[in-house]
Amino acid sequence: MKGIYCLIIKIQKNVSVIIGRLGKIKFEKGYYTYVGSAQNNLEKRIERHLRKNKKKFWHIDYLLENPNVEIKEVLSKKASKTKECEMARKIRSFGVPVKNFGCSDCNCESHLFKINDIKQLKSLFII
Repeated sequence: MKGIYCLIIKIQKNVSVIIGRLGKIKFEKGYYTYVGSAQNNLEKRIERHLRKNKKKFWHIDYLLENPNVEIKEVLSKKASKTKECEMARKIRSFGVPVKNFGCSDCNCESHLFKINDIKQLKSLFII
């Protein structure tokens, strides 16, 4: 299956993490969502994110490696790659972007957002 997904991530306490070439970023404790896509094997991409031991390739890999960071839930749906950035723009209306995170291959401000309203995020995945 190909589609888009959002990882619902909980950061247990304030942390600073070196995120590849972005350098050190401070993350406040709370909930975040990361928007991604996979045009082949969406399930395998999600499984990869859920593993702790993996080669770091994407910005999100650096964040998820931190012991104070945990994926709490994964939302996904069948969609084209263009819907990934559309989803990021929708989340921007209620989430606080982590500048330049996860969007090196597009013109988005971010694909990682600090959120307070998980129900609002989930409503974007109702088909």
